[in-house]
Amino acid sequence: MWLVAGLGNPGQEYAQTRHNVGFMVVDVLARRHHVSFASKFKGEAGQCSFSGQSIVLLKPQTYMNLSGQSVQAAMAFYKVPLENIVVVHDELDIELGAIKLKVGGSPGGHNGLKSIDQSIGPNYYRIRAGIGHPRSKAPEGVVVPKDRGNVVGHVLGAFKGADRDKADRLVDACADAVEQLVRDGLEKAQAKFHALKPT
Repeated sequence: MWLVAGLGNPGQEYAQTRHNVGFMVVDVLARRHHVSFASKFKGEAGQCSFSGQSIVLLKPQTYMNLSGQSVQAAMAFYKVPLENIVVVHDELDIELGAIKLKVGGSPGGHNGLKSIDQSIGPNYYRIRAGIGHPRSKAPEGVVVPKDRGNVVGHVLGAFKGADRDKADRLVDACADAVEQLVRDGLEKAQAKFHALKPT
């Protein structure tokens, strides 16, 4: 049994924001594998199977800062081992469209990861969906300070224009990465998806 949790915030006002990439990826997996969600574990959850594995898909509805409550509840109910937990989340420090996979590490200022680390420990799989940093949008030669307001506005802003197209490709690729991780393991998934260039 595997648990795949996509992070985001509930509510229509957040639905297409950068911070909700995790929800978008889980929604793609749900469509691919014909999953219906039900309200449980302080989230929306549904089951499917792929690559010969039983999978629970989860979208915590606790708001980002309390995501660990939902992940822990689903993990405990299904008795999913920590090594079979996959969390999909937005990553500021990776360019838009790029994907990185790893086990464990620092939450890096991501409040959803902080909550999960506190609830179950840090050593779960992470699929890091690059959303870019607002500093990267500054004109050449202009130094933009690490201003929290800019960052919050960026992660809670919607993808627009060309970024929307990149985000759609990113979400599909992250869903592919989840499937390959479950099927083939971390090293093969890293070899494929770390080499992908954002388009």
